[in-house]
Amino acid sequence: MSSTLFRTKKVEQSILDTEEPEHALKKSLSALDLTVFGVGVIIGTGIFVLTGTVAKNNAGPSVALAFVVAGVVCALAALCYAEFASTLPVAGSAYTFSYASLGELPAWIIGWDLVLEFALGTAVVAVGWSGYIASLLDNAGWQLPEALGSRDAADGFGFDILAAALVLLLTVILVLGMKLSARITSLVVAIKVTVVLVVIIAGAFFIESKNYDPFIPKAQEVEAGGGLDSPLIQLMFGWAPSNFGVMGIFTAASVVFFAFIGFDVVATAAEETKDPQRAMPRGILGSLLICTTLYVAVSVVVTGMQHYSELSVDAPLADAFKATGHPWYAGFISFGAAVGLTTVCMILLLGQTRVFFAMSRDGLLPRFFSRVHPRFKTPHRPTILLGVIIAIVAGFTPLSELAELVNIGTLFAFVIVAIGVVILRRTRPDLHRSFRTPWVPVLPILSVGASLWLMLNLPAETWVRFGGWMLLGVAVYFLYGRSHSRLGRQEETTVGEVLRPPGRGEE
Repeated sequence: MSSTLFRTKKVEQSILDTEEPEHALKKSLSALDLTVFGVGVIIGTGIFVLTGTVAKNNAGPSVALAFVVAGVVCALAALCYAEFASTLPVAGSAYTFSYASLGELPAWIIGWDLVLEFALGTAVVAVGWSGYIASLLDNAGWQLPEALGSRDAADGFGFDILAAALVLLLTVILVLGMKLSARITSLVVAIKVTVVLVVIIAGAFFIESKNYDPFIPKAQEVEAGGGLDSPLIQLMFGWAPSNFGVMGIFTAASVVFFAFIGFDVVATAAEETKDPQRAMPRGILGSLLICTTLYVAVSVVVTGMQHYSELSVDAPLADAFKATGHPWYAGFISFGAAVGLTTVCMILLLGQTRVFFAMSRDGLLPRFFSRVHPRFKTPHRPTILLGVIIAIVAGFTPLSELAELVNIGTLFAFVIVAIGVVILRRTRPDLHRSFRTPWVPVLPILSVGASLWLMLNLPAETWVRFGGWMLLGVAVYFLYGRSHSRLGRQEETTVGEVLRPPGRGEE
């Protein structure tokens, strides 16, 4: 039984599956498109919100170093993703990589996790976008009925019509084709990168050096019950994370890491890329480098404009300009944040549908969802299904409940991919790798260690939710996926042909 649970799918077979006419996605993306997708999904609420929260509560001006630490952790994972995505340019990202290296059950588990991760992420971002738009409409003198506004603001029954409408609109765009999605993403990304550059350039004129003193504030122990107080850390090491000080930088890194979540979504579009062997590494590493640079620059400017102890937690960039007497910039930043969240939502939805599509093509989910649209060559069935479900979730669920996103899944995916690189190097040294992760196995081991360290900084309840979802996934696998696996059926057919007596069954 264990051999069937860890049966691997050959790289050649995965690539061959992408050539089936009814299950083949259209190749239309370039390295630039992938880089834009990466920047589009990474630059979101993280850069507009987390900078103030972490600077004020954990790291002070040294939040810039926290972004560097988090960026290094992501870079270690990105190098592993780049090797896999260029060697195995198939939809599914970590799910597909795991299937080729670790086996079917681990692949199912990570795919199951990513579907939830991207679904909740899409809903969270849609609700956040709704709040920004409602605020802008309110400033213009227009107000939606309470029952159709944010669920957090509604008493009794309510449906967030803006959040649901955004998800449905993006669903239509994704069905119509990846190139259209890429063009819209490029436009929106240009807007929000412009906003970020305005923050950096304009804010640099309002920096006061006294605000950087001290750059690394004196260490303080986290109060019991604090938001970053990790029972797992205390259980394993006997101490709680620190606010400020050198250790405060690492504690802050475990928070700002989530501002980087999304670069791995680029890997889900590998099958729709024209030259994946060259484009995937450039798209993954390029988007991560651009965003890390922007994050560090923004944090340096904002903590220089306003003392870290006075930074706003909700809107630090906009409020820092208000504090210096420039409210116009604040409005411009809020507009850019609202516009920018649309691409985050779109690309998370794209990533989820591609993982779902890949799992259904392998038979682990119903094959009905693996047929592409005859004209647009997009996985329209899972896109429509998941888009409608997420629109309903975003419409009816308050942001306070949606915000419990299981971020641990991304770090878990990083661990699996890094281990997979080492295993595939040993089991398939013959594969052509247009991009090779350097210093294997040292670098993947460092990636595993760094990801596990950040996982340990997460609250215990996050681990409980993660474990519960994984147990449900294992149950679904044994009830459906294992018996419907195409790989399993191919093995049964092969065994049957070997055991069939000569002259029998040749009809």
